[in-house]
Amino acid sequence: MMIEAVIWDFGGVLTTSPFEAFARFERKHGLPIDIIRRTNAANHLENAWAKFERAEVDTETFDALFAAESLALGAEVRGRDVLPLLAGDLRPEMVEALKRINANFKTGCITNNLPANAIGSAAGRTLYIAEVMALFDHVIESAKIGLRKPDPRIYEMMVEALKVNPKNCVYLDDLGVNLKPARAMGMTTIKVTSGAQAIAGLEAATGLKLT
Repeated sequence: MMIEAVIWDFGGVLTTSPFEAFARFERKHGLPIDIIRRTNAANHLENAWAKFERAEVDTETFDALFAAESLALGAEVRGRDVLPLLAGDLRPEMVEALKRINANFKTGCITNNLPANAIGSAAGRTLYIAEVMALFDHVIESAKIGLRKPDPRIYEMMVEALKVNPKNCVYLDDLGVNLKPARAMGMTTIKVTSGAQAIAGLEAATGLKLT
């Protein structure tokens, strides 16, 4: 297969997964295990998280909606308390891989993010390292366009912007639900569970030595 582009998710791919921070928060506050993830997953196309990532609600509304949705699943978690948990630690080995790939192929980033964490915001400047974002040829943020993964249109927008054939693209994400539309378009997909595993998958797909 001829590779033209590698398209990346951000959180959980170039950074450690926020799920680790969710778990620490739940343990610290005596909350049911995985209450935050279960709230995110319930009615995942139209819940508070989905609406906030599409910029359909403001921070205050998200806070209240998330609290109600989590309470319905067993324990109230305020949405505003979840937001600081999203900034994972940058994975240096993945950034190095991105640099090497950027020197050989087109690169894109599709990130489901929140208006409170948009790249131009104060929180976003911490979450999205400018030097890393500069390595992408094109970046799509859900909070800026009103679409979020796994809506197929967001992947179509990326391949159109990069002017590539999806069958010649590799797509990385840490969530299986977000890989399905990319795979349906013909992309080679990699579900990221760790930096080492993702790099091995990228090396196999691109033929590059990334470490």
